[in-house]
Amino acid sequence: MSRYRGPRFKKIRRLGALPGLTRKRPRAVSDLRNQSRSGKKSQYRIRLEEKQKLRFHYGLTERQLLKYVCIAAKAKGSTGQVLLQLIEMRLDNILFRLGMASTIPRARQLVNHRHIVVNGRIVDIPSYRCKPRDIITVKDEQKSKAMIQNHLDSSAQEELPKHLTFQPFQHKGLVNQIIDSKWIGLKINELLVVEYYSRQT
Repeated sequence: MSRYRGPRFKKIRRLGALPGLTRKRPRAVSDLRNQSRSGKKSQYRIRLEEKQKLRFHYGLTERQLLKYVCIAAKAKGSTGQVLLQLIEMRLDNILFRLGMASTIPRARQLVNHRHIVVNGRIVDIPSYRCKPRDIITVKDEQKSKAMIQNHLDSSAQEELPKHLTFQPFQHKGLVNQIIDSKWIGLKINELLVVEYYSRQT
């Protein structure tokens, strides 16, 4: 299944706030109408919606998400926590967290178009897994820096998670450590996602 490119409000109305997908919010009237329509949910639907929420927020394909679940299942520690850490440490999500892009799809576009440099090398793979002490900068070209600066000037800077440091004047970010689970900006029950895939495989 390919990456979702359809109407974003449709997903937000069904799954709730997805800040990685879009910053816009649907009208409250639509939310109320949606709540009144939803009856009692089956256990399968609850797990499916949690999985969909994770997938659409981070802009992952079904194959990518399944791959991360398999890696997390083999790692030490809680499978759900490891799963979220793996996804959060992707380069596209780190850029979004640093405030260099308004959404994760926008961050993915920056990476694909070769505007981002990690440890002195251009990286054009959005799923690149960042590690502690990685230095993320913008390519030393006027166009690349202007794009990032325009976004920084037009948006309010939010509080950074503890695992990241950002120097806006240098367009430079630093990964300090693996993300702590309390900084994951999505209300989700990751255990339900793991349960969903455990029943599928």
